[in-house]
Amino acid sequence: MILTSEQNDMLKGGQGSTKQKAMRLLVDLGEAAGAKRLIPVTSAHVSGVSPLTGGEGLIRFLKDLTAEGYSETAVETTLNSAGCDRTKIEDMDIPVKDYVEKQQNILDAYERLGIKLTLSCTPYDNPSIEGNASWAESNAVCFANSYTKLRTNRESGLSAIATAICGFTPEYGLLLDENRVPNLTVTVDCDLEEPVDYSILGDWIGKQIQPQWKMEYGPIPIIFGLKNLNSEGRKALAAAAANYGCPMLFVDGFTDNPRSTDSHTDIRFTAMDLKKRYSELTPRNRVDLVTIGCPQASYEEIQRTAELVDGKELPKGRLWLFTSSENFAKAEKEGLVKIVEDAGGLVLRETCPEVVHYNHAKIKHILTNSMKAEHYLKSGLNSINTSVMKLADCIEHAAKPDLLKVTRTERSLGKVQRLESRKTRKEGNVVISGEGLKSQEEWVMEGEALVTDVPITFLGFVNRET
Repeated sequence: MILTSEQNDMLKGGQGSTKQKAMRLLVDLGEAAGAKRLIPVTSAHVSGVSPLTGGEGLIRFLKDLTAEGYSETAVETTLNSAGCDRTKIEDMDIPVKDYVEKQQNILDAYERLGIKLTLSCTPYDNPSIEGNASWAESNAVCFANSYTKLRTNRESGLSAIATAICGFTPEYGLLLDENRVPNLTVTVDCDLEEPVDYSILGDWIGKQIQPQWKMEYGPIPIIFGLKNLNSEGRKALAAAAANYGCPMLFVDGFTDNPRSTDSHTDIRFTAMDLKKRYSELTPRNRVDLVTIGCPQASYEEIQRTAELVDGKELPKGRLWLFTSSENFAKAEKEGLVKIVEDAGGLVLRETCPEVVHYNHAKIKHILTNSMKAEHYLKSGLNSINTSVMKLADCIEHAAKPDLLKVTRTERSLGKVQRLESRKTRKEGNVVISGEGLKSQEEWVMEGEALVTDVPITFLGFVNRET
C-alpha cells in the first residue's frame, strides 16, 4: 500500500507505541485485502466487550494497548453491548465469580483509550451518521450500509480499535462502489406484518447460500415484493440477514437502487416458507426465560412490550427486556420501565441477550422474537436451546410457565460433523518460514503452538455445519 507521511510516521513509531501497534494491524489487514491505500474515517464502532466473548485475552490486549497512557481516539468511537447490566447483576444471576469486576476492567481499558462507553449494538440510532467508517457488530454494519449514508466493511473488534486510534482504514470491499452491488435476487410472495416476520426472512435468505457461489464480501441480496418496511422491520431484516455474513442489502422501493447487479440466482420466499419456519422454531418444551431486544429494543419495542404486559402478573425473572441506556432513559421517563417491572419483567440496559453469561443450571430453554438472538444463543458460547415466536406469544409464555409441560434437561450443542485430520501427527521442534508481515521489517515468534488442518473455532458460532 501507498502510505502518507503521517501514516508512515505512525508505522515507524513516531507517534508512540500504541499508534504503531494499531497502524501495523491496519497495514497488514490492508495488504491481505489488496487495498491500495488507507483512507480517513468519520467514526468507529468497537465490539468485543463482554467477559464471555472477550475473556482474559481481551483484557490483556487492552492492557497492552493502554500501557503508555494513550487516551484519545482519532475519531468518534462508540462501544458495543456489555455482558451485564451492572445495576441489576443480582437479578441476572450470573454464575461467574467476580464477573462485574472483570466487566469493569474491560470498560475501564476502553475508556482509557478514549472510547465512549455507549454500550449499545445500535449505533445507527444516531441520525447524523455518514461517510466512511470502521464498524464491528454485524447487525450495525448491515443496517448502516443498507439504510444510511455511512459505508463500512464488516470489521473485527481489533481492526475497529486500530482505526479508532489511527483514524484510517484500508480502502477495499464495501467502501468501493464496484463492490456495493447485489449478488442475489429475492422475491417475497407473502405479506410480512410483525418485525419477527422480517427477521425470519433475513435469516432464511442466509440459509439459501450455496458454497459454490462466489461472494467475496458476503451475500448482498436485492429484495422485491415487500409492501411496507417500517423502522422495526428494517432493523429486524438487517440483523437476521447478517447472521450469515450479509454486509448490506437492497429493498426495492425502500433503499437506493443499485448501480448494477451480479446475481447468482433468483430465490422466492412464500407464505409456505414463513409458515414452515414458524413451525420449526416454535417451542416444544417448557420455556425458562423470554428475552426481548436483540438488537437492543427501540423505544417502540419497549412501548409495545409494556402494552402487552400491562395489568398482567408475570412470575419474577421470566421476562428480560434489553435496551440501550438512551432508550431506557426515555422509556423510564414515560413510565414504560415501571409498567414492565411492576408486571414482573426485568428491563436491562447496556447489554444484550447474546453476550450474557446465563445460569445454565436454571436456564435451559429461551424464547425470543429475534432470529439474531436465536442464531447466537443456540449455536454460540451459551449453546442454549432457543425458540422464536411473535412478541405477543412470547409474553404469553412469560406469563404462563406451564403452557408447555415438558422440561428440557440438556443444552443445545447441536449435531457437529466430526472432521478427521489427514496429516501425520508430529511432535517436537519445528521451524516454519513464509512471507513476513508487511508492516514490520522483522517478525519472529517463539513458543508452543497447536497446528491443525482441521478448521476449529473457540467461539462455536462461525459454521453450524462443521
